[in-house]
Amino acid sequence: MNTKRYDAVVVGSGPNGLAAGIRLAQAGRRVLILEGSDTVGGGARSAELTLPGFVHDVCSAIHPLGIGSPFFRTLALEEQGLEWIQPEFALAHPLDDGTAAVLQRSVAATADGLGDDNDAYRSFMQPLLDDWPKLAGELLGPMLHVPRHPIALARFGWRAMGPATSVGRRWFKGDRAKALFAGLAAHSFLSLDQMPSAAFGIILGLLGHAVGWPLPRGGSGMLSRALAQHFRRLGGEIVVNNPVWNLTDVPEVSNILLDVTPAQLIRIAADRIPRGYKKRLQHYRYGPGVFKIDYALDAPIPWRAPECNRAGTVHLGGTCEEVTFAEKQVTRGEHPDKPFVLLAQPTLFDSSRAPTGKHIAWAYVHVPNGSTVDMTAAIERQIERFAPGFQQRILARNTMGCAELERRNPNLVGGDINGGSADLFQLIARPTFSFRPYRTAMPGIYLCSSSTPPGGGVHGMCGFHAANAALADR
Repeated sequence: MNTKRYDAVVVGSGPNGLAAGIRLAQAGRRVLILEGSDTVGGGARSAELTLPGFVHDVCSAIHPLGIGSPFFRTLALEEQGLEWIQPEFALAHPLDDGTAAVLQRSVAATADGLGDDNDAYRSFMQPLLDDWPKLAGELLGPMLHVPRHPIALARFGWRAMGPATSVGRRWFKGDRAKALFAGLAAHSFLSLDQMPSAAFGIILGLLGHAVGWPLPRGGSGMLSRALAQHFRRLGGEIVVNNPVWNLTDVPEVSNILLDVTPAQLIRIAADRIPRGYKKRLQHYRYGPGVFKIDYALDAPIPWRAPECNRAGTVHLGGTCEEVTFAEKQVTRGEHPDKPFVLLAQPTLFDSSRAPTGKHIAWAYVHVPNGSTVDMTAAIERQIERFAPGFQQRILARNTMGCAELERRNPNLVGGDINGGSADLFQLIARPTFSFRPYRTAMPGIYLCSSSTPPGGGVHGMCGFHAANAALADR
């Protein structure tokens, strides 16, 4: 390898690593990306996990932050073959009465399905949706910064300040709105009586209205493929099957950007990392893990609530109280008997991912970090609760617990797909308390993973901001 060819090396080709590489290449830098796996993508990969012809998403499946990313939206990725599919409904949350609350692109249409909370939902969401073009830049960057749009940010903060349980009670009266909001907030991996769970719920709801909850045609791997092709067209180079175990494995360059979590940084930097900085990184906390199942099905899931057949994503957990209890159990180190299940059904909208007439589904639940418990039965009980006869439609299943997820992607420490707990402290101090969170204590070495702001999600903004930090230092 001709080490003189490169100005920068990016370690890891997840969405953040690819974003970092693209941003540096846009600035005229000669960039090499090193990937330990045999394919690019990190948490955005696709593969035949069950049967031949059934294309599943190895980790992420639905991408509101992908289409909503301020950086990705500048890249014209459709020119690289990326096609976003927008389900009619972003989300359905079925209830035991055979109906479902739904998140639609229209605030008014969503509110119309929430009964007595119609006006409250409009009052809650519409002002924030009007502010979204301003809020996106404020919320998808370093938490410690001088706001460019303080009024919009204050309006968001006034609604988002507090745990999801208290915000839901303050704004909504009925079970439908409370359940819908609880399911959105549960994406935080936090107990819903903990801050800032409400903020996560609001942001995901806003994304549903502003840009939708789409899926890439052909699977999540198509997003990574488009990013990789864009990077290569800028002159960048990617080498796969090239794991980096130590900084000595990286060519001598001016800048190294690491799409890794603090645990990997400590190992990779070895003796070069200053003792004080290492100690601060060792205090970084990882959040709950996940247990995931991919299904090959001989027919669509037989939902009792017809709204679910029109949604790309389905939240299974019942009432707000049930979702809250399940998530609290996880944060206490327990495994819920009735877990909150996040389920995607891509082939209702993308028939290319399964043989004719067949379908796939993707489902996961939150579990304590490092869990070894098989949650298959608990997941399928929840699906059967809202879709009787589901199990008779299973042709094959592939399960992945915390250890298998981490084996496939070392950034998923203990099965944590968010790169670390996203409680209030670690949103601000991510990975340490700093106005320059992407810079490490080692000159020329930067973190660009979801362990930096704004955190987890397929948006590339961590890589974008880290690359800008490196460019500014040059």
